[in-house]
Amino acid sequence: MKESRERLWEKYREDGVIRVRGLFETSEVEAFRRELERFIREDLPGLPADACTYEEDGTTVRNLWRLEVHHPEFAQSVLRDDLVGLVGKLVNGTPQLAAVETFNKAARVGSAVPWHQDNAYFCRRPADMLTVWIALDPVTEMNGPVFYIKGSHREGMQATVPSGVAGNSMGLRDLPAVPVEEQFKGLLNPGDALIHHCETLHRSEPNRSDQSRLGLLLVYRGTHTEVDPVLREAYQNANS
Repeated sequence: MKESRERLWEKYREDGVIRVRGLFETSEVEAFRRELERFIREDLPGLPADACTYEEDGTTVRNLWRLEVHHPEFAQSVLRDDLVGLVGKLVNGTPQLAAVETFNKAARVGSAVPWHQDNAYFCRRPADMLTVWIALDPVTEMNGPVFYIKGSHREGMQATVPSGVAGNSMGLRDLPAVPVEEQFKGLLNPGDALIHHCETLHRSEPNRSDQSRLGLLLVYRGTHTEVDPVLREAYQNANS
């Protein structure tokens, strides 16, 4: 991490999202990609249906879920002591790994993600939870970057509705009026990462390019957080 931990912490508190350059080396990124490709090819067919979500074509993997359960060796291989140290400061306590996931966003197939807040899925109080979004491919203007509204995490949870999107069942009821040119666009090189607060508003575009946009996600929460029953009920109703 090229920026100091203190500077990253300040930017995260203000904006609810930070970009960390060069979190992983090229060789590490290539190894992660190879192992995920092997996992999809060899292991995924034998796992429960909820281990992944497919795109509308029914064959292209959109998301891999709960890799910390389905592939614990891989999940362990991506953990970094220096990252955990930063995350602990950002979640205001002892960090606990909650999930290891992917957003695959295949070339010409990868679908969009509607405006949402992750805490509509996580359902935690206090909202000391975040996602480390690691680029395993270049993230460009055309292959589905994530857009954020800086500072939106300080406004708390907003009203949600079922989105009808497989893998992203909860969306915002009222769409943000922030012009696209004022939204923070998460363009990344392989090995770079975005870290965003669980209540920061964000979305992503579909992949309109011939380049895949594979993202590896590490979700952390503070061990002091608890389930919010109101948020959990809304999530369960949207997925029933």
